[in-house]
Amino acid sequence: MKVKILLFCLLITHTLPLSANQSPANESNKGEAQQSIVTPNLSTIDMLAKEVISKKIAPKPNAKVTITPQNLEGRQQPPRCYEPISANLATDREISRTNTVKISCDSPDLAYPWQIYVAVRVAIEYPVVVAKEVLSPKTVLSSSQLTLAYMDQYSLRGEYYSSIDELVGTRVKRKTSQGSPLLKRSLCFVCKGDAISIWAKTDTLQIKTTGEAMRDGNIGDVIKVKNTNSNKQLDAQVIGIGEVEVKM
Repeated sequence: MKVKILLFCLLITHTLPLSANQSPANESNKGEAQQSIVTPNLSTIDMLAKEVISKKIAPKPNAKVTITPQNLEGRQQPPRCYEPISANLATDREISRTNTVKISCDSPDLAYPWQIYVAVRVAIEYPVVVAKEVLSPKTVLSSSQLTLAYMDQYSLRGEYYSSIDELVGTRVKRKTSQGSPLLKRSLCFVCKGDAISIWAKTDTLQIKTTGEAMRDGNIGDVIKVKNTNSNKQLDAQVIGIGEVEVKM
């Protein structure tokens, strides 16, 4: 009887450690098999970086957007990654000309998360009215002197125009070189000393008289004008080329 009990104890002693050692390995292999493993290539990293930037940009409909990640040729080959691969902006700020995207993942080959930082350049261009030739002060603009060109938003310093027709008949205030944008500060829809039409409008009445502009103005500007008939000075809003409106 004692011999049987001894044999039973020896059997348990040798069996339990073996079973305990095998169980975690089996669970680990099972968990690894359930997760997809990929090795990201350079095109995948480029695509992830572009997606992060494009989701943060909300340009106007007529904009041209170019997103260019840095060239990673020659960098060390990324390790294998458990999916999904994470891609986020490195800093929480608005998209600018140059941005940094962090690409990272957990890897079965590393004891720590793998990561790489990718510089991404962003160019946002808008159609802008520019001069086809050198324009001198007091030039009255015609469509033949103007053209549209896409310009980077970061190179534009001032309010610009995107319609040639809108500027035909306006006057140049400052010398403008060929290829330069026509900015609000460089033009006047109503120029100081111009003879202008003054409109007074209500829901049921519309009166037109003539006057003189006392200062330069563009669409939407409120300027001083003088009524030719009464010689009174009024505040009026510029509504078109050579036209202002007085509020009733």
